[in-house]
Amino acid sequence: MNEDARVAAITGGAQGIGKAIALRLLHDGWSVILLDANDAALAAAEKDLRAFGTVTAITADVGDAEQLTRAFDRIAETTPTGLNALVNVAGIMVSAPPEELTLADWNRVIAVNLTGAFLAARLAAPLLRRRGGAIVNIASTRAAMSEAHTEAYSASKGGLVALTHALAISLGPDVRVNAVSPGWIDVSRWGSPTDARTPEDLTTEDHAQHPVGRVGRPEDIAALAVWLAGPDAGFVTGQEFTVDGGMTRKMIYA
Repeated sequence: MNEDARVAAITGGAQGIGKAIALRLLHDGWSVILLDANDAALAAAEKDLRAFGTVTAITADVGDAEQLTRAFDRIAETTPTGLNALVNVAGIMVSAPPEELTLADWNRVIAVNLTGAFLAARLAAPLLRRRGGAIVNIASTRAAMSEAHTEAYSASKGGLVALTHALAISLGPDVRVNAVSPGWIDVSRWGSPTDARTPEDLTTEDHAQHPVGRVGRPEDIAALAVWLAGPDAGFVTGQEFTVDGGMTRKMIYA
């Protein structure tokens, strides 16, 4: 890995928003380290992205403390001069009525979406301090508003926003920490060959209900996340940035 290049580690970097952030960083001259639990998606992402710059892929389930520790041990070995950024994207959703949501599912969502972000930040902190780096947490507008049956996911993202400002105070001034809360983002073009999900069939109404006139794209999140990770955002820390096409500012009356 080029020791002079800016280096970012991205959890959940193999697909969706994580992959879009990786591509934007590569276009801007960064080197990227992708961490993901999905081996097949990780291999496909590494192959796709290597055409644009230096990419390292590490298999790791952020919900597993031992796996995450091993991953950051490897990062420390391969990037002895440190990290410029950690981007916490990894997240899962389990949707079920509260009466039916199992404790195991609750714990798994919290482990991946919230505890995993904390552990990654804790493990990355020494590496980030060496370069005066930044952490960008990808939260969600569900931290502030909900659909039914999303208790675990909403709680994890609300916790992630609070974790963001707590880390900003604890790790400053050496490390800046901010959060991006996406709204409706169509990630269908950013999957992997192994992704069995059906692409979203977006309607005119889906787009029109957004004040900006369209559903969001991963590139929208990547643009802000990469700015927050870099030196131009040097006076910004502890903040949450909502990127939702204006939906959370729209009054909706039946």
